Amino acid sequence: MYKNSKHTIIFPLLLAAGIVLGVFLGQLVGRNRAESQIRNIVNRSTLQLNNKIMQTCMLVEHQFVDSISIDSLSELVIPLMMKELDPHSVYIPAREMQQVNEPLEGEFDGIGVVFNAATDTVIVLNVIPNGPSAKAGIVAGDRIIEVNDTLVAGVKMPQDAIVKRLRGRRGTEVKLSLKRHGIDELVDVKVVRDAIPINSVESAFMVNDDTGFIRLSQFARTSYEEIMRAMFSLRQQGMKRLIFDLRGNAGGFMDQAILIANEFLPAGQLIVYTEDRNGKQTKQFTDGKGGSTDIAIVVLIDEDSASSSEILAGAVQDNDRGTIVGRRSFGKGLVQSQIPYNDGSALRLTVARYYTPTGRSIQKPYKNGDGQDYNMDIVRRYQNNEFFSADSIHFADSLRFTTPKGKTVYGGGGIMPDVFVPLDTTHVTKYYVEVSGRNILYRYTIEYADKHREALNKITTLAELDSLFAADKTLFTDFVNYASKQGVRPNPKEVAKSREVIEAQLKAYIGRNTVLEDNAFYYNIFPIDNVVHKALEIISTEPLVTTDVQTAEGAYEVAAAATDVKSAEQQ
Repeated sequence: MYKNSKHTIIFPLLLAAGIVLGVFLGQLVGRNRAESQIRNIVNRSTLQLNNKIMQTCMLVEHQFVDSISIDSLSELVIPLMMKELDPHSVYIPAREMQQVNEPLEGEFDGIGVVFNAATDTVIVLNVIPNGPSAKAGIVAGDRIIEVNDTLVAGVKMPQDAIVKRLRGRRGTEVKLSLKRHGIDELVDVKVVRDAIPINSVESAFMVNDDTGFIRLSQFARTSYEEIMRAMFSLRQQGMKRLIFDLRGNAGGFMDQAILIANEFLPAGQLIVYTEDRNGKQTKQFTDGKGGSTDIAIVVLIDEDSASSSEILAGAVQDNDRGTIVGRRSFGKGLVQSQIPYNDGSALRLTVARYYTPTGRSIQKPYKNGDGQDYNMDIVRRYQNNEFFSADSIHFADSLRFTTPKGKTVYGGGGIMPDVFVPLDTTHVTKYYVEVSGRNILYRYTIEYADKHREALNKITTLAELDSLFAADKTLFTDFVNYASKQGVRPNPKEVAKSREVIEAQLKAYIGRNTVLEDNAFYYNIFPIDNVVHKALEIISTEPLVTTDVQTAEGAYEVAAAATDVKSAEQQ
């Protein structure tokens, strides 16, 4: 006897149930034979009989032996429909919308702390200045024991579950019971949740007297404003050259990439253009109001730089504005538009392709419906030695383009940097893999920060952090002893070979436990970053141009007034 299972029922209907419009039609169906019912409804709704989607929706809703919701089927079907399209069209269920959109919106509702629960104890690493927790008196080093009288310490509660308890609508209150150094009993505080900013500019500091460094993690709604703030601050510190780090930046809002590119390019230059299914092109040109056209610039990219990162890098490269350094970027040349549904879910549908100023499509090859092969591309690059040798990367002559100054560039698979820098494995040893892979290195920095919390809480500048590390002569040897107690015995040759990278990471993670946060992290990492060193070598040869801080300040004010820029298009 044939037995209907959940899968034998649902999967033949996956495509059919995907169109929610079929729901209201089903209400008109009577109780006659299935075929005549469909014919009657089709005639009354002027739909054609060969519309299997509508027909099947009606049959399932009104004739299937068990009651079943078309809405519930659509939640299964629509994602599978998207998988049959390009690799970047996707359905976002209502329950996931907040999580997906928060990083791009530039804020979330919460209490304003950075914490770690790796040791089954919720340790507050940082408190956002002037945020809800700071106003309530919470300080770095506090341990959160209870949230609204529920124990969260020592019970192996997943970190995402702790986050859900701490977050909530702005204006609501949460009670925290804290263990504080020097106080025996728990300290109870009440925190009123508020909007907490998510910064897309992770780091901005001066590498030397005239060179600034900015790292942008994504293109969020506030990225242009954040970049302008960072540029203004660095200019005041003497910046005349800029290293702009887009490594690992997977994209975001396309309009932010256009606004940032406009800041660096002279008037009248093409930034990017898009083309839809009908061949309609939309071109974006610079308006001449950018305040940083005099800044020498090097842009850093890698295989995880995608979409809006590639738009910005492509605009700089194709207009001969600066040098692109690193490894070949991801290769995403498709534009998505986010289309909301009434239930709070949304569809991110690919609606156009974009092209760099020379006419390049940098979208790497794909087949509709074959996302698995598409996602294996980065793995194949590694296997083909592309992370280590530029000679392993080959482009067809048909993909060759030329910039106005005669530089050869290629389309068809990401942005190829002007200067290739291989993945650095110089300091990798078995010892390093052990202490890093087993999280021993990171756990040591948490314990270090806990023991030196009073000193770390006093640090407000990178110079003060440098002084702290300069005074600590035993940091590395203490770590080696700590790792040994955790079961990783030191091999002298391997320890010596990996010392530079381990010391840099120790300082970076410890620095992140101060109010300097990611600024301290990247400040301590860049000395061992071979890509940054190559960028410094290149940019130091660029001729200096007299900068005008007043011009930059005026540009910043314009940017601050334009922070409500909206865009449906996303990258």
